[in-house]
Amino acid sequence: MKKQLAGFTLRLTVFLLFTVYYLLFITPIRAVCPVCTVAVGGGLLISHYLGVDDLIAGVWIGGLILSFGLWTGSSLKRKYFKYQEWFWTAGLWIMTIFGLKQAGFIGHPTCKIHGHDKLLSGIVFGTIAFVLGFLLDLFLRKMNKTNKGKALFPYQKVISPLIFLILATVFSAQLCRLGLKP
Repeated sequence: MKKQLAGFTLRLTVFLLFTVYYLLFITPIRAVCPVCTVAVGGGLLISHYLGVDDLIAGVWIGGLILSFGLWTGSSLKRKYFKYQEWFWTAGLWIMTIFGLKQAGFIGHPTCKIHGHDKLLSGIVFGTIAFVLGFLLDLFLRKMNKTNKGKALFPYQKVISPLIFLILATVFSAQLCRLGLKP
């Protein structure tokens, strides 16, 4: 009994020390802001109730997964693991797809476009669009010669992925408008 209590006390002490350390020495987050992530999540919930097509909703789900993964991964970043954000994001992407598959949202026989699942295709489009927007932001920061590493315009980090997500949404809407059947 005393060994169990001592082990619990040691684990609790280590946990509290790490918690205090991370609260005192917070580094600025370099990824997407949490407000944007929550706003996209709320928008997806509303779009589901409004009956938005799964292909279009999937674009924003893919962007949300990437946004949340990069934000969480960079806030947990350790100095010895350089690309932790991308590994965290890949794991989150896989867990989301698995969860949607288990819930029956992915793989429904009537929700297909050219033989591919609409929601999964939308998630892939959204992920690619967000990565392109993220890379555009990095490119614009490198091209800024006057203020090395700074944004060219306010909210560049938000606007760059948003532009690509909107373009992917328009593309998906055109596919839905054409009425392509499975």
